[in-house]
Amino acid sequence: MSAHSSSADFWPAPSASAPVDAAVAVPGSKSVTNRALVLAALAGGPGRLRRPLRSRDTLLMADAVRALGASVEEGTDSGGAGEFWDVAPAGLRGPATVDVGNAGTVMRFLPPLAALADGPVRFDGDPRSYERPLHGVIDALRALGARIEDDGRGRLPMTVHGRGSLPGGSVEIDASSSSQFVSALLLSAPRFDQGVEVRHTGGTLPSVPHIRMTVDMLRAAGVRVEAPEDGGEADVWRIAPGPLRGRDLVVEPDLSNAQPFLAAALVTGGRVTVRDWPERTTQPGDALRRIFTEMGGSCELGEQGLTFTGGGRIRGLDADLGDVGELTPGIAAVAALADSESVLRGVGHLRLHETDRLAALTKEINGLGGDVTETEDGLRIRPRPLHGGVFHTYDDHRLATAGAVLGLAVEGVEVENIATTGKTMPDFPRLWADMLGGRTAAHGAGPGGERVEERA
Repeated sequence: MSAHSSSADFWPAPSASAPVDAAVAVPGSKSVTNRALVLAALAGGPGRLRRPLRSRDTLLMADAVRALGASVEEGTDSGGAGEFWDVAPAGLRGPATVDVGNAGTVMRFLPPLAALADGPVRFDGDPRSYERPLHGVIDALRALGARIEDDGRGRLPMTVHGRGSLPGGSVEIDASSSSQFVSALLLSAPRFDQGVEVRHTGGTLPSVPHIRMTVDMLRAAGVRVEAPEDGGEADVWRIAPGPLRGRDLVVEPDLSNAQPFLAAALVTGGRVTVRDWPERTTQPGDALRRIFTEMGGSCELGEQGLTFTGGGRIRGLDADLGDVGELTPGIAAVAALADSESVLRGVGHLRLHETDRLAALTKEINGLGGDVTETEDGLRIRPRPLHGGVFHTYDDHRLATAGAVLGLAVEGVEVENIATTGKTMPDFPRLWADMLGGRTAAHGAGPGGERVEERA
């Protein structure tokens, strides 16, 4: 459980008095933004990220690549296209210190860059970051020729002693606790002397769409990649050494962050349009179209984006969420309001995320009167009438938005530390209020929905 909070830290989750009917413009994808920052820092020329996510996790990543020598300059397009970040790569250098916060992408994607730096790079972060596994990245980098001091923990804090280059080659890893171990090695591999061959040798690999995202972005930067989805060996990725192009990249909306808004349509029997939903994407959040349709809604993808409409009832779900584990908290919240049992499988790895998400969801939904049981690899959720109470978030942004979804249908829910949504969606409370008020909910929007520019 989180530390004791004052009453000021509790956000009264608004209940819906009528079906929602709103349009939402969610901010950019964290996964795309942070991968793009890494690739831009490794590129042979300058790049531009348009509409990047500006949140705690992405600002930590931007600060980290700055610490390693790259320039990241923020600007706003005078033509109204929004914010952009210009990234100018330079020689990776140390000594440096990287604060990872509790961002899995920063703590896992940056050590390979640090191994290419000329000097030591120390990694530290929030207390929870000390509990999250890094052994897959640490052991693999050592096997590829890096020197790392971690006192044998396989976790933070640690120091990577960069030598300006890394031999690379073939390496076997167990990435069953996080697909980020694979992505971390692939992102920097074009700069390894021999490139890399990564072979996953553990149990079921979670969140495979995120690895496909990494592969697609590498190819767009001019890198030669062999991946399992191309008909190659299962669980084997090969990256050829070579230069990376600087890119002018428009960051897609974060589809996982669209989840609570789509859930609102399902829970209230209303309608929500998420602007600019891409026709083709590697984001795991795209699976929400199928999952929430199975739970009772319907959707249509058109020129304005994705319009999702609730059907007036919520059906239980039996699903393997292994590829889309980050969606589990929001799905669990909706399932707790369904009219039949749900079984969510394939997500045992969530015990190692920002918090133990399976234990937290079980405790908090049950604390509101629910009936949730942990299984070996997921949750069993039997709907029961819920009541108000405090919904603790454990400094986990996905728990916070799950609590907001429950509050739509359950009066008296108070979400502890709603500000933790700033990890990936700084405007969440205002976006939520705008949606419930029927206004256009847009990141960076002012009263009435008009867009305003934000500054640090």
